Amino acid sequence: METEGSRTDRLGLLLDQFDQAREMAQVRLAGLGDEEYLWEPAAGCWSIRRRGEAVTPRAYGPGEWVLDKGAPDIPASEYAEVARQAAGGMPVAKIADDWSVTVARVEEVLAHTGTPEPDEAPITTIAWRLAHLHSCFAGHWEWTFGARRQDPHLLVDFTPSADLALERFWTLIDRWREDVASVTDEQLDTVGFSQYPYGSDPDDPYIVVVAGGNLEFIHHMAEIALLRDLWRTRSRG
Repeated sequence: METEGSRTDRLGLLLDQFDQAREMAQVRLAGLGDEEYLWEPAAGCWSIRRRGEAVTPRAYGPGEWVLDKGAPDIPASEYAEVARQAAGGMPVAKIADDWSVTVARVEEVLAHTGTPEPDEAPITTIAWRLAHLHSCFAGHWEWTFGARRQDPHLLVDFTPSADLALERFWTLIDRWREDVASVTDEQLDTVGFSQYPYGSDPDDPYIVVVAGGNLEFIHHMAEIALLRDLWRTRSRG
């Protein structure tokens, strides 16, 4: 079903949205240099670092460079998602397992009333945001279209080279997009078509997973674009 060249089917809408976001992101990332890529605009940033120099307890990666990752928790921005999981019938123990937190922490979140306090999350570098996206999409591809056995934390060899990081990233993104475009309507509605182990993918219809991937891509690329603007204007005033 198409209207003046634009797809209006469910998958078509998601693919068109992703394609537009990818096009804008590639333009915004043109000319990214190593210094800007690794720039830490404030104290306490998360980034990619040499193994042994990471500042976080769960930094991961298969090679010399690892990606900062903190202790597991449920951020305030995800309280509503936890409530939706519980309302949908997911047991508290399963929710706790999905978020890698205790049952007590999930119960605390579900008992919360009023507006959650803003998260005090660390600022992350362009390198971190790009590596995080790369790791997520690599894991989703492996656990949907791949062998479904490799640890998602060991799929991406992080690098301090902006050019190399982008080359590897776009190659992976294009492979993911091509395979998503091949899924059928039946597969879109299949619960557990993706078995990605970090999150609720095994409990969701695949169309929900695809929509979530678009959201992740768009919001992190918007953050990277803002960091590029700050880098460009950092010496003024």
